[in-house]
Amino acid sequence: MNKSRLEPLGVPNSSYDFGSDFEQQARRKEPGPAARWLIRQLRSRLGESKVAVCLWDEPVDKDAIASVQFNDAGALWQTLMNPGLNFGDLYSAGRITLNGDLLAALDAGYQYVANNQPKNRLLAGAKASAKAIAPDLSESKRNIHHHYDLGNDFYKLWLDTDWMQYTCAYYPEAEMTIEQAQAAKMHHVARKLRLKPGERVVEAGGGWGGLSLFLAKHYGVKIRSFNISKEQINYSREWAKRESLDKLVEFVEDDFRNISGTYDAFVSVGMLEHVGPGNFDQMGHLMSRVLTAEGRGLIHSIGRDRPGRLNDWIDKRIFPGAHPPTLREMMDLFESSGFSVLDVENIRLHYAETLKDWLSRYEENVEAVRELFDEAFVRAWRFYLAGSITAFERGTLQLFQVVFTRSGMNQIPASRKHIYVDGDS
Repeated sequence: MNKSRLEPLGVPNSSYDFGSDFEQQARRKEPGPAARWLIRQLRSRLGESKVAVCLWDEPVDKDAIASVQFNDAGALWQTLMNPGLNFGDLYSAGRITLNGDLLAALDAGYQYVANNQPKNRLLAGAKASAKAIAPDLSESKRNIHHHYDLGNDFYKLWLDTDWMQYTCAYYPEAEMTIEQAQAAKMHHVARKLRLKPGERVVEAGGGWGGLSLFLAKHYGVKIRSFNISKEQINYSREWAKRESLDKLVEFVEDDFRNISGTYDAFVSVGMLEHVGPGNFDQMGHLMSRVLTAEGRGLIHSIGRDRPGRLNDWIDKRIFPGAHPPTLREMMDLFESSGFSVLDVENIRLHYAETLKDWLSRYEENVEAVRELFDEAFVRAWRFYLAGSITAFERGTLQLFQVVFTRSGMNQIPASRKHIYVDGDS
């Protein structure tokens, strides 16, 4: 996939100021020798990058594809000390101004961090810390509330208008709209699971209910969907009633750990990132307990090629407690629970395209976002969406779909023809 769904994203200079009086005074002062030395060091580390960096008293390089302007000496120092954590906050607060192409600026930032961190030590620490990530029910509720209960009106501004999907779409045709691509994703999932009318399906982490309602409407299955976000559950139940699908779909306000009953299929799209590797073994045993002898399952999750913690700023401001797993970490779901992995697909570039569509709609509705929240929030979510595009394009993040069934279950397709129909590829 090589198309771009966004023109270079220009970020205008902001007239908003979130600094203290001290910081405002500092910006009016001429930078000292230390700030001059630090900016020279940063320029040298960026090498041949087409992104320019400058201090607040310096002109912006109009020939650069993008520029990063530090509005006080503290912002420059904090960025150099911990760019992964501090840059997002400084940009959100207006202490850093981005001009030109935001995606190009963030790509340069990713390259800077990659070139200036001790990889071996960080990798060893990431492996050790990942094993400890096992949020309990109360922690999971706090984390979900932080992100998903911002309000349905906010998400409606920039997600697809048909099914409210806040997960990776699927673009078998390059010029699909986000609505078409999200429907294609759900058909892709359903075909992988080989769903048949009347079958019983359980969903772990249902979002606003779009996937369950889609599967019930188009494939005639009966679904129980578990979710701990009160905002989303209320929305889902009302939606099911409006569509007269409430006899086929039951939305349960509860944690996936409390799933009961037996089912022909288990599906989880965009939820595993919040489970934590420390809980994977428990989740695997649960899936084994609730699936029938010929049951199938699909896990759709953001992931990584190598173990690592989520970006510090994303963890602090956007997705607290989240952990995108590697495939090796995901195997803890299956290896001790009697499952065979049938199919693994990585659709990370589809997530980059999804995020470009989301960011485009976000910018179209940015004034409405500003009315709901404030300018710092507007900048933070712009930074999050744009940074996520860069992460998927660079391969820092992956998107795995894993299909599984019980070991020795032989009622499986002889080929992938059932998946790739209607032009999907």
